[in-house]
Amino acid sequence: MSSTVRSATLRDAIGLGTAVGLYGAAFGAAADAAGLNLWQAMTLSALMFTGASQFALVGVLGAGGSALAAVGSALLLGTRNTVYGVRLVPLLQPHGALRRLGTAHWVIDETTALSIAAPDRALARLAFLAGGASIFLTWNLMTVVGALGAAALSGPALAALDAVVPAAFLALLWPRLRPGFPEAAVQRRVALGGAVVALALTPVVPAGVQVIAAVVAVALAGRPGARRVAA
Repeated sequence: MSSTVRSATLRDAIGLGTAVGLYGAAFGAAADAAGLNLWQAMTLSALMFTGASQFALVGVLGAGGSALAAVGSALLLGTRNTVYGVRLVPLLQPHGALRRLGTAHWVIDETTALSIAAPDRALARLAFLAGGASIFLTWNLMTVVGALGAAALSGPALAALDAVVPAAFLALLWPRLRPGFPEAAVQRRVALGGAVVALALTPVVPAGVQVIAAVVAVALAGRPGARRVAA
């Protein structure tokens, strides 16, 4: 393994991790807007640590949905990490219960992408650890910054926090819809379908249920059997 390749892998992992971790500020602000206190927001970031699920949970709570609907939305969005874990276990080969548990906690979109893109197993482990550590530390730090900053707001600035969750979701989603992303056309159809389902159900179901329904619809649309038929 050349030092140049190792340095490039480390640089890319830390750079991506830091950039993604900055979104933690948006989560902290969204958590405050949803009525969560600082410690609750910090606990979610530390223990849940999967951005889409965290935003879904506070988004449903902020919209007046029940805790059950909020947790259901978060769990459905988090199930994709299980699939990532199945792919990463033979690549990372963590040994021991504690190491496997720690590895599982850092299995998210970005660490999976970094690991799979690495040219060999050693670099995959390096990318996973460097990316996971940088995202985890930055995300949790920025959660505190976002929550404290939001708590200090008042008047029109406080009302503007209603836009934090959808804006953050769009920021996470937008790169996947651009032409350079693999299967971007499929990603756009799935995103549009989920949006249509959610918007159609919003006037007639309790807050949060439309999010769960949209996730289920997207999951069914993306199952292997559906892709084979489409091919």
